[in-house]
Amino acid sequence: MIDLRNVCFYYPESTKSALKDINVKINKGEVILICGESGCGKTTITRLINGLIPYFYKGTFSGEVLINGVDVCENSIYETSKKVGSVFQNPRSQFFNLDTTSELAFGAENMGLEAEEIKQRINKTISDFQIYDLVDRDIFLLSGGEKQKIACASVSVLNPDIIVLDEPTSNLDVFAIDDIRILIENWKKLGKTVIIAEHRLYFLRGVADRILYMNKGCLEKIYTASEFEVLSQQETENMGLRTLSFQRLIANTNSLRINNSEIIFTDFYHRYKRNKNLALNINRLAVPEGAIIAVFGQNGAGKSTFARCLCGLEKNFKGKIKFQNKEFKNRQRIDKCYMVMQDVNHQLFTESVMDEISLSQKQSNEGQVGKIMRSLDLEDFKDLHPMSLSGGQKQRVAIASAIASERDIIVFDEPTSGLDLHHMYQVATDLQQLSDMGKTLFIVSHDLEFIFKCCNYYIHIEKGEIRDSGYLDTSGSEKVLSYFSSALKL
Repeated sequence: MIDLRNVCFYYPESTKSALKDINVKINKGEVILICGESGCGKTTITRLINGLIPYFYKGTFSGEVLINGVDVCENSIYETSKKVGSVFQNPRSQFFNLDTTSELAFGAENMGLEAEEIKQRINKTISDFQIYDLVDRDIFLLSGGEKQKIACASVSVLNPDIIVLDEPTSNLDVFAIDDIRILIENWKKLGKTVIIAEHRLYFLRGVADRILYMNKGCLEKIYTASEFEVLSQQETENMGLRTLSFQRLIANTNSLRINNSEIIFTDFYHRYKRNKNLALNINRLAVPEGAIIAVFGQNGAGKSTFARCLCGLEKNFKGKIKFQNKEFKNRQRIDKCYMVMQDVNHQLFTESVMDEISLSQKQSNEGQVGKIMRSLDLEDFKDLHPMSLSGGQKQRVAIASAIASERDIIVFDEPTSGLDLHHMYQVATDLQQLSDMGKTLFIVSHDLEFIFKCCNYYIHIEKGEIRDSGYLDTSGSEKVLSYFSSALKL
């Protein structure tokens, strides 16, 4: 059905080949996982299949990409879109409407289908995906997982034979990730060909038929599902891949340090204008100063609200924090805290990576900026515009800015979105160094692998309230593992 023959591709701004002599056939109805470290060529393959290369992303191309015997490069992107549907890492990048039902109809309307046909397709998709609760909703009020479901459903309404997903789970909690797995299984039952480029692998066990392992632009090996699943944790780590199972993970209890000093939160109450219920309802919370604190819970639980209130970013918030023997009100915390947002595009301002990192420094120090860039593999990009980088590279620039800020409290909202194993480990090492310097770090994350790698304390938030908190010792890590494992309905 899909045939890539001797495919090579160079992006215009790069001297390195994004793809080198790729040859692979994908059969109708297969679920294919494409994995490998950042920059290995995963996303480039998806762009070739859905026609974004060469019509949107330019470069030097050779070889053939055939879908049902027709070369994608000889077809218009409009014609290709009838056969290939795409779901991107950030669903907001493919939304065109304000409400969910209009979004479901949008693609079919653009194809010129009759109104009755569109209604029938929407109703069938709602039934197939069991998303009755998402009909006629304001898109801006949906959680990350709900937005991704709507993006997937919008593609299904078009009824393409092939569906391509590029890191669809990077911003989702484990419950929403399991919902995406169920959606993929539904597509598989309907006979769709599904191609997924992903760093997170555990949720595709038992779903993917074959695994394409990419390395530096080359298709290094093709695994069957059974061959891939028997790889040991050490083998997958050597390949630069994330874990295949939560049960293989072990918390880094060696990093535990009992600190008698505490950061005490009081009166952390917050309600958004359009909401009747409290988004945050914390009377008192004490955490160890200098710890690396994981903050987790389902999408919409109040984690990001907690982070914004902590940093003094919510107006009219009255909660207080006491640390270093001083009490800090809302506005006073802005100078003590630094936040790396989940969508880092909101905090990239300058014309170059080096300037972006320097911007957060109180006093300019090029030597320190250079050291930080080297630690996060950013030195080759120092003169590039931050907005020209990939999602994972932007994430690392924002993390580098936080490190350079030298604030006492640093909050990271999903810092591993789009990061492969290697760069996730690099970020974990940098955070540990910040903790050793006496900084207190709050890591809002759905990434259990990252949490176990660097965190030594945890806060579990649900419905704006503290469900549990404690050190990530043997007992604590068992509780956290149980929470994450409960989401996998395998």
